[in-house]
Amino acid sequence: MSSDRFGNPIDPGVGYARGSLLASSADEVRRLAQAGRVAADFVAREGSDKISICTGNLRYYPVAAADIETLCEEWVGPGLFGEELRQAAIAHMGGDGDESVAVVNRTSAGIVATVLAHAQGRPVLSLVPAGDRSHASVTRGAKLAGVPVIDAYDLPEVKRLLAAQLPALMVITTVTSELAVLNDELTAAAVRLAKRAGCTVLLDEAYGARFRPVLQDGAPSLTFGADLVITNADKAGLSGPRAGVLCGSAAALVPVQAKASELGMEARAPIAAGAMRSLQGFTPELLIQEAQDGQDLAAALEAALGKDRVIRSPLGPKTDEQDAMAIVLDMAGNTETARVPAEVTAAAGMLMLRDKGIVTVNTHGQPGGRVSIRLKPTTGAVARAGGAEAVAGCVLEALKEVAAHLEDAVWFEELLFGNGS
Repeated sequence: MSSDRFGNPIDPGVGYARGSLLASSADEVRRLAQAGRVAADFVAREGSDKISICTGNLRYYPVAAADIETLCEEWVGPGLFGEELRQAAIAHMGGDGDESVAVVNRTSAGIVATVLAHAQGRPVLSLVPAGDRSHASVTRGAKLAGVPVIDAYDLPEVKRLLAAQLPALMVITTVTSELAVLNDELTAAAVRLAKRAGCTVLLDEAYGARFRPVLQDGAPSLTFGADLVITNADKAGLSGPRAGVLCGSAAALVPVQAKASELGMEARAPIAAGAMRSLQGFTPELLIQEAQDGQDLAAALEAALGKDRVIRSPLGPKTDEQDAMAIVLDMAGNTETARVPAEVTAAAGMLMLRDKGIVTVNTHGQPGGRVSIRLKPTTGAVARAGGAEAVAGCVLEALKEVAAHLEDAVWFEELLFGNGS
């Protein structure tokens, strides 16, 4: 097991050091419950219009009143909007019109169901941008299927692994949650090679379905020829609700739908209808504005923390959890601590939520998600928090408060889990 730069052992299942407070997914669920309480307290004080969602996921429910009694009805509703949903998804992802569509309750659920349906007892080949990793749902799905995941980062490695006839399923992550990107030429070549080798191919386009075409002039998702494409209904300019939209050939999709239904992962009518309305409401201008807000926020955070501690992405800034730990150690005048970076960033996120209503993945991320401080502002989020400088100032003050309590384990526990922890 490798260690981070502070000597903390990294949990290979999640890619970061867990520490004593966030030692398991159960602890992260407790943290998430506390975040809900802290957010409710903020809304009671300041109002819901002051909540600033900087997770990159908006998660509204964009159905009309007329949809509630018709499309959202569980027995007949899906039949009423099924074809409209299919057409909306095909148009969004650039298909030829023959594709089938299904909605699952999370993109993670769709990825897990795909692995279970198509791994065939063989290793899953995962192609990701160099220096990054696939979503945790790929490894978790493979664990449930009883197979390993083999990572590849370039075409020669893909060729080698396919020649060895190892995988039956290849998952290609075109844009990671850290916004590392595979170029379209590599994606297209990998799809061709995998199909030629008899693999089922899934494109994880949670971000990529909009990020690449709108911000990078990339190709539409379904034009690469993969068997299946999945995207989020609430990321990169989409309004929500939280759901995954799967689109592709019926031969590949039906087994995934069956597995999702067996495991309770399928989206019920109200969520599927909401996902359809989310796709229909998308315009490139929404994503372009989010990207501009992200750049304004990146500039402000660079001024607050220093350029060497801020990594820019097209949708906003990131400070690596280990860099955040280094900042806090400097502020505290310490050279070491019992805390780990994930605990430091979780605490900073909770303070930002408490004081400014800023929602981040550090408070609301799912177990196993990234623990860097990532600020991907959704539409209007920066303005609701008082502007880019106010958000950056809140980050800085949160880190200062964490530094002041760095060795106070009781303070950390109460902040992360509440008094009833």
